Amino acid sequence: MSRVWLVVGVVALLATAVRADDWPAFRGPTGQGHSSEHGLPLEWSESSNVLWKTPVVGRGWSSPVVADGRVWLTTATDDGEGSLRLLGYDVETGQEVVNVEVFRVVETASANPKNSQASPTPIVDVDGGRVYVHFGADGTGAVTTGGDVVWTATFPYVTQHGNGGSPVLHDGQLFLSVDGYDTAYVVALDAATGQERWRTPRRQPISQAYSTPLVIRVGDRDQLFSIGAFRATAYDPASGEALWEVSYGDGFSNVPAPVYGHGMVYIATGFQVPSLIAVRANGQGDVTRTHTAWTLRRGAPLTPSPLLVGDELYVVSDLGVATCVDAATGAIYWQHRLGGNFSASPIWADGRIYFQSEEGETTVITPGTEFQLLATNELDGVTLASPAVADGSLFIRSHDHLYRITGPS
Repeated sequence: MSRVWLVVGVVALLATAVRADDWPAFRGPTGQGHSSEHGLPLEWSESSNVLWKTPVVGRGWSSPVVADGRVWLTTATDDGEGSLRLLGYDVETGQEVVNVEVFRVVETASANPKNSQASPTPIVDVDGGRVYVHFGADGTGAVTTGGDVVWTATFPYVTQHGNGGSPVLHDGQLFLSVDGYDTAYVVALDAATGQERWRTPRRQPISQAYSTPLVIRVGDRDQLFSIGAFRATAYDPASGEALWEVSYGDGFSNVPAPVYGHGMVYIATGFQVPSLIAVRANGQGDVTRTHTAWTLRRGAPLTPSPLLVGDELYVVSDLGVATCVDAATGAIYWQHRLGGNFSASPIWADGRIYFQSEEGETTVITPGTEFQLLATNELDGVTLASPAVADGSLFIRSHDHLYRITGPS
């Protein structure tokens, strides 16, 4: 399967018009970390190739999204209570142009030190003039690009580490994975009104998970693929009917989002016994024994999502070991210690792969079956959010700033 098919085949699933240089959702327009942008910077630092750097109030690890001349983030501020907010910035100047409270909460889920109440990434519908925000159990909502709250909804659940997975927008519906200790289900909302269209419970046993779903095209039908604790399931996006599932034993607290290509879904199974499995997506019912193509255990990530580029699959472990495998067989081509710790998911843009560590260092490599380092770049601060690509630039969020990184004009 060619690299062009991988990119175009998934872009065709998007239900709203997206400019070639937009990055409207977590992991970009395809949901798989791919961008068609060119002319991106190869090298940068605090004093080089930074077009602007602007402060970000509050605490949050939602990744930046970029669409129609604005960069969007969510954040949580604390003034005795929790204010969960949507922030919008002018893409040219970095000036804050929207700062609106969507929810005010008194009690919130206890968060992992690396997490926040504003970890899920917003998603932009340019045609509809809306930004959809998700704060996990604390609430979900739609906000106009002018800053007016249109609707809100809540789906309470109990979780150990706070809020996680991001929403997915497809064909007029907003999809959420809800995975707590007490309840677990996948739910579809009418994007226009916030009304629930369908809800499908997870099979027991259930536990916490924090992954973002992915809409894929298999044959002549769409599938909504969602990773939960102990198993992952493909659903009919229109009805919520479970189409097939794969189990992985002790896997729970799943964070990485899936990727799709070569007829297979690539799944990180979570904590306990972490592994990465490739599953053929054309089955029915329980396909654990019949459709699992291969399993990778050495170097499997707990937090960063996989990246599929052509015939190779790339992952980086939380402890900084990058791995490249044959996407068809799982055979390891190379492993290389990048250094540092990793939470952000890698991206592919301008013919390069960008790995961003928690310590603010981005390693840039050439895709391929041999490790080829191009550059390493450092910024100040802690960087757990995944970078965005748009308008010939990288947009990087640290713990207290948002950067636009661009090459020399």
